[in-house]
Amino acid sequence: MTIDMSQFIAVFFDEAAEHLASLEALLLKLDVENPDPEALNAIFRAAHSIKGGAATFGFNDLTEVTHILENLLDRIRKQETQLRPEMVDAFLRAGDVLQDMLAAHRGQGEADEIAIEQITHELASFSNEDKPAMALKGMSIEIAAGEIFDINNLIAGLARYGEVSNIEHGDDEHPWRLNVATEQSAENILESITFLISPERICIQNGKNKINKEIEKVADTSNSQDGAYGFFEDAAASEPAVNEGYGFFTSETTPEPTVLLEDGEGFGFFTAVAAIVPEPTPIEAPVIHEPLNRRSSDRTVMEKGAEKATVSDKSDSSIRVSVEKVDQLLNLVGELVITQSMLAQNALLLDPVVHEKLLSGVAQLERNTRELQESVMSIRMMPISFVFNRYPRLVRDLASKLNKQVELRMIGENTELDKGFIEKLSDPMTHLVRNSLDHGLETPEVRLAKGKPAQGNLTLKAFHQGGNIVIEVSDDGAGLNRERILSKARERGFNVNDNMPDSEVWMLIFEAGFSTAEQVTDVSGRGVGMDVVRKNIQSMGGRIEIQSMTGIGSTMSVRLPLTLAILDGMSISVSSELYIIPLTFIVESLQPRMVDIKSMAGRGSVINVRGEYLPLVALYEVFNLPTEVKSFEDGIAIILEAEGQKIALFVDDLLGQHQVVVKNLETNYRRVAGVAGATIMGDGHVAFILDIAILVQMAQQITTPYLTQMAA
Repeated sequence: MTIDMSQFIAVFFDEAAEHLASLEALLLKLDVENPDPEALNAIFRAAHSIKGGAATFGFNDLTEVTHILENLLDRIRKQETQLRPEMVDAFLRAGDVLQDMLAAHRGQGEADEIAIEQITHELASFSNEDKPAMALKGMSIEIAAGEIFDINNLIAGLARYGEVSNIEHGDDEHPWRLNVATEQSAENILESITFLISPERICIQNGKNKINKEIEKVADTSNSQDGAYGFFEDAAASEPAVNEGYGFFTSETTPEPTVLLEDGEGFGFFTAVAAIVPEPTPIEAPVIHEPLNRRSSDRTVMEKGAEKATVSDKSDSSIRVSVEKVDQLLNLVGELVITQSMLAQNALLLDPVVHEKLLSGVAQLERNTRELQESVMSIRMMPISFVFNRYPRLVRDLASKLNKQVELRMIGENTELDKGFIEKLSDPMTHLVRNSLDHGLETPEVRLAKGKPAQGNLTLKAFHQGGNIVIEVSDDGAGLNRERILSKARERGFNVNDNMPDSEVWMLIFEAGFSTAEQVTDVSGRGVGMDVVRKNIQSMGGRIEIQSMTGIGSTMSVRLPLTLAILDGMSISVSSELYIIPLTFIVESLQPRMVDIKSMAGRGSVINVRGEYLPLVALYEVFNLPTEVKSFEDGIAIILEAEGQKIALFVDDLLGQHQVVVKNLETNYRRVAGVAGATIMGDGHVAFILDIAILVQMAQQITTPYLTQMAA
């Protein structure tokens, strides 16, 4: 029976990516001088699992690299080879190469053949150190008649271990036979081919007349009922062999309980099927090796797993669902929110006495809709550890290049945010981390001269604050140099002065092409990156802030909404139009007085808010609407803050707070300056969601004739 394995390939890719992430995290925490045996075992299992899955799906290049890696890790964990720092570096590079190879198999670019060859030779050189020469052993391999497999893949796999010869073709009536001259053990040869062929169908003989004691012990307890010792089924038997499914299916005639495998066995796809153990029979065959995954050392783990099966069955489980399905579900919930809002608004027109039951049902629908919305929103939420976990490697490599000693601390890794942010947050965070390492933290010599510890601290912290998530990148380095920043700003022709508050001075580093680095390196100094950081954060509806003290350190805070799909906003009216302002940008609202409005040459109108003069922008001018308000006292000024700058937005009135479903305006219409999106209100009208960051930028360019006339 043939099995279509293509359905499992996507699962293999996901499993392999998780194993590589686990391998890297474990390597970064490994104490080279005194490695934890459990950590070494876990690293070995990760490589072993990737190799097994790669061989199953015919990814021979992956199998070859992971096989060499696995062998070296096996020697280290068995204390046959001493672990050294350069080995850890090589393992990390091997992980990078495997990541690229996985991406290539997924159709995402091409693997670097030179890098593959280099890491293969490097790992092989470590494996051959202090390794005694081994004589070649001639092994005869026999595969039962009727077994379906790819002989070319088998020969290619065996050729990695030695010379393959004397191939005798098999068919439904005759077995396959071939010889291998190798220095590998029969167990390793068996393990290398059981990903292609069921172990019960393989017989290996190395010419010895006496069976190895450990193998004999396993053979005595195998699930065979005759002299085949578990590799061949009884030709005269009318019932199929218990393991005829080769690990993929259980017997249809005899239901078997499942037992848990040791982590890594089964390669993340299957659980083992407990076999019926018959009475042992006399041993007459030559050398027969036990099937893969049935080593005697594994049995204690399996027995313990079986004892915990009841508890595991009750534990949390998960399924893999494509992002497209989740987005579709979220969009439908958004439509439901809009429909519920329409029903609630129309219900306000009904007589509560006559329509009591209907109004009660509408209220219940509102509660259920809110709960459903929160549940679906939580599906898209992911822990920020998906972003944080890539930085221990970055910090390690970059600190080594810069000759700095750095301890990375990560706080709030379980803080959740929208998956869309997870994907977009990686590049801005990488720039911030590199900036702190290069510009913030000093070298050990400089730190010691300042009375600081030689090792600097870099902290990544995430936490919720109101309706936002705040991510901080902090260091205890030199801090930002105010004078150097102002000097560079003057050289570039920026309009700066010595009386500028620190918050405005710090924001200058986000200007395009701005850099205070004394020399250009491959790490920084070209003035690119920080301006991209601000643009990317703004595109997510967030903002970035900086706090810094000379000699103490700096903290860069990124503030993002929890999600972009649904947001809390304040509805406002201008002329006869309705607009939505995201609540995260609103500082306060007030009714202006004529005495507080001034006209300034070149800056238009400004408003005095407790001694602070802010640009006053009328939404009439922004969207070219007819004015209906004739006096300042008749309108409302809303104080907004974005990118560290404040403006006062003049509108007709505040209508109320709403939770709105964001619709992409570009997809349904076109891009409009000052508009971030649109939403459908409860009465069916479409309302624009204002892009506050753009409005703040436009504030310097908008002329305000209406305001000037009113001020006059």
